[in-house]
Order: sequence, then structure tokens, then C-alpha cells
Amino acid sequence: MSSVNLGMPGTRVAYGSGNLYEETPFPEHARSELENKQMRANIGHATHTIRTKRGRVVGELPDWQDLRDAGSAIKKEVGARLPELLEQFEANVTARGGVVHWARDAAEANGIITDLVRAKGVDEVIKVKSMATQEIGMNEHLEAQGITAHETDLAELIVQLGEDKPSHILVPAIHKNRDEIREIFSRRMPGAGAELTNEPAVLAEAARSYLREKFLDTTVAISGANFGIAETGTLTVVESEGNGRMCLTLPKTLITVMGIEKLLPRFADLEVFTQLLPRSSTGERMNPYTSMWTGVTEDDGPEEFHVILLDNGRSAVLGDPDGRSALHCIRCSACLNVCPVYEHAGGHAYGSTYPGPIGAILSPQLTGVAAEQNNSLPYASSLCGRCYEVCPVKIDIPSILVHLRDEDIRTKHGQRDDQASAQRATVLEARAAEAEASGAPVEPAEHPADFKKKRVPSEMDLLMKAAGTVMSSGTRMGLAERALPVGRGALKPFGGLKWLPGMVGGWTQERDIPVPPSQSFRNWWQKNGANAEQRVERDLGQTHLPQADGAPGPTPSLAAGIEEHAAWGAEAQAVYHLRAQRPDPEGQDTKSSEVNSTGEEPA
Repeated sequence: MSSVNLGMPGTRVAYGSGNLYEETPFPEHARSELENKQMRANIGHATHTIRTKRGRVVGELPDWQDLRDAGSAIKKEVGARLPELLEQFEANVTARGGVVHWARDAAEANGIITDLVRAKGVDEVIKVKSMATQEIGMNEHLEAQGITAHETDLAELIVQLGEDKPSHILVPAIHKNRDEIREIFSRRMPGAGAELTNEPAVLAEAARSYLREKFLDTTVAISGANFGIAETGTLTVVESEGNGRMCLTLPKTLITVMGIEKLLPRFADLEVFTQLLPRSSTGERMNPYTSMWTGVTEDDGPEEFHVILLDNGRSAVLGDPDGRSALHCIRCSACLNVCPVYEHAGGHAYGSTYPGPIGAILSPQLTGVAAEQNNSLPYASSLCGRCYEVCPVKIDIPSILVHLRDEDIRTKHGQRDDQASAQRATVLEARAAEAEASGAPVEPAEHPADFKKKRVPSEMDLLMKAAGTVMSSGTRMGLAERALPVGRGALKPFGGLKWLPGMVGGWTQERDIPVPPSQSFRNWWQKNGANAEQRVERDLGQTHLPQADGAPGPTPSLAAGIEEHAAWGAEAQAVYHLRAQRPDPEGQDTKSSEVNSTGEEPA
């Protein structure tokens, strides 16, 4: 039976808006950030300290890989059941006295927040540290509406008073040292004088005195959420300072902004993530403060509770089978702390609220990589795979980076014209709505036909085309190799080639091109290949190399070959062997554990 077009209108995907865009392409921005030696020293010291602590506490758990598998499986379940879980969560929040709002993008979320705050007749709110509110640019929006949002997290307060931007998911002021923080507090914090020292305890006390007044006088608080439990309608915030607990309990009205991917199906699922998150983020066995609230309780906590479920491009990410696992992220920042690119370029180079490896895959997907606002971010990586090693929910960041690079190249070569036009249009609409709400000038709209421009081949296109033509034919490759003696003769007096023009000059900026060999390997093999078996027998004697059986399996991801137990930390093996030697009180053989004595997972 043939299908019938019923004429149902299609729904265009809503891509993300807010603080998600590169204002300057990553390579250009990173180049300028590399000149900031103090920033690089601050970040290098902090990330080395955090990852050392993480390795120590992760190494204490012989079942760490099982926890990672469990976290990944739960997040996959959330993605598969998201519509159902969202409805269940809304029903349970409403049944317990809360109010649920749905926001398609940053403009809608900011509008809802503004209306709720104005309804209370206040012009000040206090905030729990929240990536979601940073993502939608809530502070800037409220300021344009005459409402001041006071950050209560110490690092966020430093960034806010310094009129700066966060540069790290967990430690927003990681790029500042104690002297810089003291200068900011002395200059901007009421009650902190010039006699303030750079001692951590003194700086913390100054912040505590300043914030305590805000906690006691402000009646509206805004928070994010680490997790939302569909089964009960419970929300959870984990933090280290106690400021979150103050914001969640003292004000009369609490407004929570939560990305729709933060749901967990069951309350019992928290057990997995309360072990994974603190170890991966702060290097602690457990976080000092875990706050949970379910609706409204009379005479206990806020009298009014609202939760805003934020999409802002997440549905678009969920629709990409190759990239949707980016939504599994629990914002632990472990990938930032091991990333050599982040350590040298810093967080500001990424432009978006989300820096580091996770930002390099999440931001382009939220905005649409074909829209060109974030198309340089997937290249902000060496593909070393360290981010995958430490990710507590096993997000295969390297493979997603390659996928997004492929999407970018296809767009540039005209293979994604329709998709690019749609993404560009939605991004422009969202940014125009934000600008209108904040009173900023609105960018002139572009006609969809203007999105599709005739693309002139770049230098890279021409080079790749030429290389493909030569390498696709053995005859042509052999002819090219005959030029090796000529190149060797020309470069040998100079010891190699130290400079090239144009795009290929990027190679010689970092390295020299060595003198070519006297002959190619192909030529050498033609002369010596007949003696290969004798050479192998002479070198290996009677040793026989194992042969693979059966047909090859599916092509592995870029991260599949990484030794998973490398993420256990330096003490993992010692801890495992100590536990394996202890007698089992239940009379069972401890050596038949889920993880074998080599630290590898069973097949």
C-alpha cells in the first residue's frame, strides 16, 4: 500500500541560543590566550592538583569500571525514554505542590524567570551555581530588566565581581590566583578594605560575611539541578560550600532551571551518580552537601517552587545518533582536567559556557554545527583520547569530534545546504529574540537564499584533491616517488625544509620537514620483499605470531583501544591485589571478581 501525504506541518528543530557561541574562531582566540602566561600557570597548577586527587580516590574502587558502565547505561535509558520520563517528572512535581514550566530556548526560559521574579515585586535574587542559567545568559537578561542576580558560589562570585566570564565547569575562577582574587575583593566587594590579605581563610571569611546578608534578606532564589528524579519529582543539587543549601532553604520562592537531559528514571539511580560525580569532579569520596527537595512542604523551606524544563537545542542533539551521547554529561569537568588543549588555551578560548572537550562537542550540537557559529570547536582537540579515559559515563568524545568534523566538511562542500539553511535561520531567530528582550540592536535578517553561497575551492580542497589523485593509483604514486632523489638533493644541504608558504605553512610553524630518504619503502620492498620470510624466521626464531580467527568485528571507535583501567589511577592495581588476598567472609573466592587480576574487565 502506498503512503499518503496528509499535509501535516513539519516542526523545525529549535537549536540552542544564549551563551553558546564562539565570538572568535577557536584557533584565533586560543592563540591570544596562549600569551597569558599567568592564566596558563594558574590552570596548569589547578588541573594537575585535581586530577592527582581524582586518580587517588578512583583507584580505591576496584569496581570503578562497573560504576562507569552503570552510569552510561542509565543515561542511555534516559535518552531512549525521555518524553515518557519528562511527563512522569512533571506529574510528580505538580502532585507535590510544584509548578512546571517548559522552555524551548533561552528566550523563553529568561522570559519565564523574569515574569516569576517580577510577580514577587523584588529586584534582587540569589543564585546557586548553575551551568543552565549561564547557558541561557540569565544574569545578563535580568540585569537588562533591572533585576540583580547575586552569585553565591565563591568562584562564581569572584568571576561576577571581576566582570569576567567562567573558564571551567567546576571551578569557574580557575584562571585566577589568590593575589588576583584579593585585588578583586578589595576593589568590588562592599566591606572588604585594602587591608585584605591573600590568605584563603581570610578571602573566604570576607565572602562569607558579604553573602550572609544576601541570604537573610533575599526572598527569591534561582538554582540549577544536578539531577531530577522522574519517579518521585525530586531535584538534587550537590555542592561543596553550603551556599546552595542556604539558597534552597531560606528564600520564600525557589526557581530551578534544569536541562531536560538531567533526569534519572529512579531514585535508586542516585546511588551510582553520587559515587561517580564527586570522585570525577573534585577528587572527593563524597561531596560535602547533597540537597534534595520534592515539591513544597508546609513550614519547611520555600513556600513556592517552580521548575523550568529547558530544551535549548537538546532535542536536536538527541536526534543525532552519532552525537547524542554528549547529553550523558554530568558536568564533572574531568575531561577538562586532563585535556592538554584546555590546559594551554584556557576556557575562554571556547567562547561558550561549556569549555574543554565536552564543550567542543556539546556547544556545536546545541547550536547546530552546520550553522557555522561553532564550526571550529570540533577541531579544538588532538584526539588523544584522555577525555574518554576519565569520563565517568563513558562519553566517546573523540569519535563525536570526528563525526562533527565530518559534518562541518560536508557543509562546507555543499552537501548540507538545506540543513545549514535551517540551522542558520533558527540561530538568527533566537539571537534576534534575545536582543529584542535585552534592548540590544537586532541583526538584520538574512534571506534563506543568501545562506547557500557558491563555494570556491580552498587551498586545502585543492591539496586534498591532488593528494587523492596521486595516492589512488599505484602507477601515479610510483611516478611521484621517483622525485625523491631530486628532493633529497635539494634539501640535504639545508638539513630539511623549515618554511612553506600558504596553508601548508601551518606545518612548518611547528616542525621542520626532514630530508627525504634516498628511496621509498615501495621501492625498497620491490628489491627486498622476496627475503621477508627468511628475515622473519631469523628475527623471531621458532616464535609463532597469533592469528586472528573468524571474520572481523565491527569497526571500533577511536576510544575503544584505550586501556580502560588507566582511568583507575596509580593505586588501582595495588588496591585490587590487596583486596584479592583477603579471605572472603562469605566463603567465596575473591579472585573470581568482576575484574580480573590484570585490572581488565571480563570479555
